[in-house]
Amino acid sequence: MFIQTESKAQGWRAVAILEGRGECLLYVGRSSTHVRGEYLEAYAELLEDDEKEACTAIHLQQWQGTPDAGRWQTKNELRVPERAKLARVA
Repeated sequence: MFIQTESKAQGWRAVAILEGRGECLLYVGRSSTHVRGEYLEAYAELLEDDEKEACTAIHLQQWQGTPDAGRWQTKNELRVPERAKLARVA
């Protein structure tokens, strides 16, 4: 049996925080730069309009610990696309 593994761990992710609904995983990547470059497209494709309205924050998180024992730690807050759009109109 051959088990294929990734050459580099996917240790970063973007998670949308939805008011009253919990969290929604947007994107997982190998670096913070990789996730920052891709999460906006994932946000537009994955979330429905009502979920976008309920989105209060997007957290950039990094895996801390070993692959089988650890936790996601929030490192930064990313820009929520709707807020930037509203700021330009106002």
